[in-house]
Amino acid sequence: MKNGTEILFEEKQYLGHNRLSIAIRTLLAIFCFSAYYWSENPNPVQVSFIKLGSYPIKAIDNSGLLFFILGISLLLLSSLLTFVLHTHTKVFRDYMVIDGFWTSRRVKIEFRGIKSLRKSRYKKNTLRRAVYNLHNLGIIRFYTSGEEFIEISDREGFVYRIGTHRAMELHKILKEQIEISSASV
Repeated sequence: MKNGTEILFEEKQYLGHNRLSIAIRTLLAIFCFSAYYWSENPNPVQVSFIKLGSYPIKAIDNSGLLFFILGISLLLLSSLLTFVLHTHTKVFRDYMVIDGFWTSRRVKIEFRGIKSLRKSRYKKNTLRRAVYNLHNLGIIRFYTSGEEFIEISDREGFVYRIGTHRAMELHKILKEQIEISSASV
């Protein structure tokens, strides 16, 4: 390709791969299936640390079926979210583009204005929610899943933190392109 439109790096991250979202949907599905089981077996349960009375909604026929349908729906939603694109990161010769899903604004970072670049890891065992272009505490965050991130500071004072699965490769390409852009200025 010509005029700097050749893609040097590309990464797609999908919503269904975020651990926090998976954990929340799984817990809700477990609750729904437990409520369904309880509706089908309405006898009181006495365990040493917990006591469950009989099923509270006896007057409504098939009330547990609603919980079963909700549980199945949550599992189907989880499987479909693995195909929903959340962030699409592309690095070109002079700039980087981060695309979001549906109506999200495209973010373009020019390499001429980059002041610093660093690669780092997130804290261990921390559940993080998926964010796109979240401005918080002076940092603009992009994250779906992964353990590492690239932090870019520009001359205007913006700090971009971009979560990625391929941090080493992205850091290397960004460093090369920033050096080329700063040498040509």
